Amino acid sequence: MNDRPAFAVAFNHVGIGVADIDAAIAWYCDILGMRLISGPVEVSNDRQAQNVLGSRFGKMRQAHLSSINGIGIEFFQSIEPPFERRDDAVEFWKSGVFHICVTHPDVEELADRIVASGGALLSAVWDERGGDPNYKMCYCRDPFGTVIEIYSHSYELLQGHR
Repeated sequence: MNDRPAFAVAFNHVGIGVADIDAAIAWYCDILGMRLISGPVEVSNDRQAQNVLGSRFGKMRQAHLSSINGIGIEFFQSIEPPFERRDDAVEFWKSGVFHICVTHPDVEELADRIVASGGALLSAVWDERGGDPNYKMCYCRDPFGTVIEIYSHSYELLQGHR
Protein backbone atom coordinates (compact mmCIF):
# COMPACT_ATOMS: atom_id res chain seq x y z
CA MET A 1 0.00 0.00 0.00
CA ASN A 2 2.98 2.34 0.36
CA ASP A 3 3.83 2.23 -3.34
CA ARG A 4 1.95 5.15 -4.82
CA PRO A 5 1.26 5.36 -8.53
CA ALA A 6 3.32 7.85 -10.50
CA PHE A 7 0.12 9.72 -11.29
CA ALA A 8 -2.78 10.00 -8.85
CA VAL A 9 -6.28 10.33 -10.26
CA ALA A 10 -8.84 13.02 -9.48
CA PHE A 11 -12.51 12.15 -9.10
CA ASN A 12 -14.27 13.32 -12.27
CA HIS A 13 -17.96 12.37 -12.30
CA VAL A 14 -20.56 9.75 -11.44
CA GLY A 15 -23.24 8.41 -13.80
CA ILE A 16 -26.79 8.11 -12.46
CA GLY A 17 -29.80 6.54 -14.13
CA VAL A 18 -33.11 8.42 -13.79
CA ALA A 19 -36.65 7.89 -15.09
CA ASP A 20 -37.21 11.58 -15.95
CA ILE A 21 -34.05 13.45 -16.92
CA ASP A 22 -35.75 16.85 -17.13
CA ALA A 23 -37.15 16.54 -13.59
CA ALA A 24 -33.79 15.26 -12.30
CA ILE A 25 -31.93 18.21 -13.85
CA ALA A 26 -34.37 20.69 -12.33
CA TRP A 27 -34.21 19.01 -8.90
CA TYR A 28 -30.40 18.75 -8.73
CA CYS A 29 -30.04 22.38 -9.87
CA ASP A 30 -32.76 23.78 -7.56
CA ILE A 31 -32.12 21.67 -4.45
CA LEU A 32 -28.37 20.90 -4.61
CA GLY A 33 -27.21 23.95 -6.57
CA MET A 34 -25.73 21.96 -9.45
CA ARG A 35 -25.23 23.64 -12.82
CA LEU A 36 -26.33 22.12 -16.15
CA ILE A 37 -23.30 22.13 -18.45
CA SER A 38 -24.67 20.16 -21.43
CA GLY A 39 -27.78 18.40 -22.63
CA PRO A 40 -30.05 16.75 -22.42
CA VAL A 41 -29.36 15.09 -25.74
CA GLU A 42 -30.79 11.94 -27.26
CA VAL A 43 -28.33 9.17 -28.03
CA SER A 44 -29.36 6.33 -30.37
CA ASN A 45 -27.74 4.14 -33.00
CA ASP A 46 -24.40 5.08 -31.49
CA ARG A 47 -21.53 2.61 -31.89
CA GLN A 48 -19.62 3.98 -28.90
CA ALA A 49 -22.66 3.74 -26.60
CA GLN A 50 -23.37 0.20 -27.80
CA ASN A 51 -19.73 -0.73 -27.22
CA VAL A 52 -19.82 0.61 -23.65
CA LEU A 53 -23.39 -0.33 -22.68
CA GLY A 54 -23.81 -3.57 -24.61
CA SER A 55 -26.16 -4.98 -27.20
CA ARG A 56 -29.33 -4.14 -25.21
CA PHE A 57 -28.68 -0.41 -25.70
CA GLY A 58 -31.07 1.22 -28.11
CA LYS A 59 -31.81 4.80 -27.07
CA MET A 60 -31.29 7.12 -24.11
CA ARG A 61 -31.23 10.76 -23.09
CA GLN A 62 -28.08 12.10 -21.44
CA ALA A 63 -27.11 15.31 -19.61
CA HIS A 64 -24.13 16.60 -17.64
CA LEU A 65 -24.21 18.70 -14.46
CA SER A 66 -21.39 20.13 -12.36
CA SER A 67 -21.07 20.83 -8.65
CA ILE A 68 -19.56 23.97 -7.17
CA ASN A 69 -16.18 22.20 -6.92
CA GLY A 70 -16.28 20.87 -10.49
CA ILE A 71 -17.32 17.27 -9.82
CA GLY A 72 -19.76 16.03 -12.45
CA ILE A 73 -23.01 14.10 -12.48
CA GLU A 74 -23.94 12.45 -15.75
CA PHE A 75 -27.63 11.58 -15.97
CA PHE A 76 -28.90 8.76 -18.16
CA GLN A 77 -32.57 8.24 -18.95
CA SER A 78 -32.83 4.87 -20.65
CA ILE A 79 -35.55 4.71 -23.30
CA GLU A 80 -34.66 1.43 -25.07
CA PRO A 81 -34.60 -0.65 -22.94
CA PRO A 82 -37.03 1.23 -20.68
CA PHE A 83 -35.78 2.59 -17.36
CA GLU A 84 -36.28 0.37 -14.28
CA ARG A 85 -36.13 1.86 -10.79
CA ARG A 86 -34.13 -0.01 -8.15
CA ASP A 87 -35.75 -1.22 -4.96
CA ASP A 88 -36.05 1.44 -2.26
CA ALA A 89 -33.68 -0.49 0.00
CA VAL A 90 -30.21 0.92 0.58
CA GLU A 91 -28.43 -1.96 -1.16
CA PHE A 92 -25.06 -1.59 0.59
CA TRP A 93 -24.38 -5.33 0.26
CA LYS A 94 -24.34 -5.23 -3.54
CA SER A 95 -21.36 -4.30 -5.67
CA GLY A 96 -21.06 -0.88 -7.24
CA VAL A 97 -22.01 2.56 -6.01
CA PHE A 98 -24.82 2.63 -3.46
CA HIS A 99 -24.76 6.35 -2.65
CA ILE A 100 -23.26 9.70 -3.54
CA CYS A 101 -22.16 12.20 -0.89
CA VAL A 102 -22.42 16.00 -0.94
CA THR A 103 -20.99 18.53 1.49
CA HIS A 104 -23.23 21.25 2.94
CA PRO A 105 -22.57 23.27 6.11
CA ASP A 106 -26.17 22.86 7.36
CA VAL A 107 -27.02 19.16 7.11
CA GLU A 108 -30.47 19.55 8.67
CA GLU A 109 -31.46 22.38 6.32
CA LEU A 110 -30.45 20.47 3.19
CA ALA A 111 -32.13 17.29 4.45
CA ASP A 112 -35.33 19.29 5.08
CA ARG A 113 -35.17 20.72 1.52
CA ILE A 114 -34.69 17.22 0.09
CA VAL A 115 -37.72 15.90 1.98
CA ALA A 116 -39.89 18.95 1.14
CA SER A 117 -39.11 18.48 -2.57
CA GLY A 118 -40.21 14.85 -2.76
CA GLY A 119 -37.14 13.05 -1.44
CA ALA A 120 -36.87 11.08 1.79
CA LEU A 121 -34.85 11.14 5.00
CA LEU A 122 -33.30 7.68 5.47
CA SER A 123 -31.43 8.20 8.75
CA ALA A 124 -31.19 10.51 11.70
CA VAL A 125 -28.79 13.44 11.53
CA TRP A 126 -25.73 12.18 13.42
CA ASP A 127 -22.85 13.91 15.16
CA GLU A 128 -20.09 12.32 13.12
CA ARG A 129 -17.00 12.95 15.26
CA GLY A 130 -17.53 11.47 18.70
CA GLY A 131 -20.41 13.69 19.71
CA ASP A 132 -18.99 16.94 18.33
CA PRO A 133 -22.18 18.75 17.17
CA ASN A 134 -20.24 20.74 14.56
CA TYR A 135 -19.57 17.64 12.42
CA LYS A 136 -22.77 16.06 11.11
CA MET A 137 -24.01 13.60 8.52
CA CYS A 138 -27.19 11.86 7.39
CA TYR A 139 -28.59 9.78 4.54
CA CYS A 140 -31.44 10.86 2.25
CA ARG A 141 -32.92 9.69 -1.05
CA ASP A 142 -33.67 11.97 -3.97
CA PRO A 143 -37.12 11.70 -5.59
CA PHE A 144 -35.59 9.51 -8.33
CA GLY A 145 -34.22 6.78 -6.07
CA THR A 146 -30.55 7.78 -5.62
CA VAL A 147 -29.25 7.65 -2.04
CA ILE A 148 -27.51 10.89 -1.04
CA GLU A 149 -25.32 11.18 2.04
CA ILE A 150 -24.78 14.70 3.39
CA TYR A 151 -21.59 15.67 5.23
CA SER A 152 -21.18 18.98 7.02
CA HIS A 153 -17.45 19.09 6.25
CA SER A 154 -15.04 17.73 3.66
CA TYR A 155 -14.33 14.02 3.44
CA GLU A 156 -10.76 14.51 4.64
CA LEU A 157 -11.88 16.47 7.71
CA LEU A 158 -14.53 13.95 8.68
CA GLN A 159 -12.60 10.76 7.95
CA GLY A 160 -8.98 11.77 8.36
CA HIS A 161 -8.94 12.53 12.06
CA ARG A 162 -10.53 9.45 13.62
